[in-house]
Amino acid sequence: MAARRRKRGARDSEPEIPSPPGYSAIPIKFSEKQQASHYLYVREHKVREGTKSSWPQKRTLFVLNVPPYCTEECLSRLFSPCGAVQSVELQEKPDLGDSPKEPKSKFFDPTPVPGFQVAYVVFQKPGGVSAAIVLKGPLVVSTESHPVKSGIHKWISNYVDSVPDPETLRIEVDTFMEAYDKRIAEEEAKAKEEEGVPDEEGWVKVTRRGRRPVLPRTEAASLRVLEKERRKRARKELLNFYAWQHRETKMEHLAQLRKKFEEDKQKIELMRAQRKFRPY
Repeated sequence: MAARRRKRGARDSEPEIPSPPGYSAIPIKFSEKQQASHYLYVREHKVREGTKSSWPQKRTLFVLNVPPYCTEECLSRLFSPCGAVQSVELQEKPDLGDSPKEPKSKFFDPTPVPGFQVAYVVFQKPGGVSAAIVLKGPLVVSTESHPVKSGIHKWISNYVDSVPDPETLRIEVDTFMEAYDKRIAEEEAKAKEEEGVPDEEGWVKVTRRGRRPVLPRTEAASLRVLEKERRKRARKELLNFYAWQHRETKMEHLAQLRKKFEEDKQKIELMRAQRKFRPY
C-alpha cells in the first residue's frame, strides 16, 4: 500500500512538460506500441495590429515541431475532436504576416525538405482553437483505421505521386499562362496610361516602351551567328607555327601573285586589241 501511494504521489506531482513561452504542449505517438512521446507546441495564430495575414484570425491554430511522418491529413484527424477543421497547411518555416499568399502548385513547387515543420490549422469556429490549446494526449498518429505509411511503402507512394498526369499538368500550365498573359496585359495598359503623364511633383516616369523592339532571331540569323563564331575560332588556331609551313605559305602567295599578274597582262592585251580608234 505504501509503495502504491508513493507511485501515485510521484505521478500526481509529475512536473508539466516544458514548452516555449505562450505555447501549450500536446504529446503524440506514432503508434500504440511506441513508448516515448513526441510533443507538438501550439498557440493561437496572431499578428501585429495593422498587419495583414493570409490566415483567419481567432480561427487559426499555429503548430510547431511537426514531425515528418505527420501529414496534413493526420493533423486534421488529430484536431477534429476539438471542432470541424476547415484546412491544414504544412510549411517549412512560419509564414510572414505581410507576405502575399500564392496558390501552391502540385508540379512546380519545390519538394519540401524532409524534417520538422510548422502547420496552420484553420477551424470553422473559434472554439476549436481554444479546445485544441487545452487538448490532452497522447494522440496516436497511425491507427488500424487510419494507418500511416512508413519505410519502403512510403517511398513507393512518394514515387507514384511524383509521376505527373499529363492532362492535369496541361490544365495547370494553361491556367498559369492565362493568368500570366492577363497580368502582363494589365501592366502594359497601366504603363501606357501613365506614359508621359507627370506625377504630383511634376516628374515624368521613363518607360521602355519607346525603345525599338528586338527582332526575333530567325534561322538565317542563327546560321550567320554560327558561321561568325566558326570563323572566330578558326582565326585563333595556330597557323604557320612551323618554319616549313611559313615557307610554303610564302611560296603559295608568290605563285598566286604571278598568276594574277599574267591574267592582268592578258586582259590588257585583249582590251588593246578591241580598241577601234588607233591614232598610230
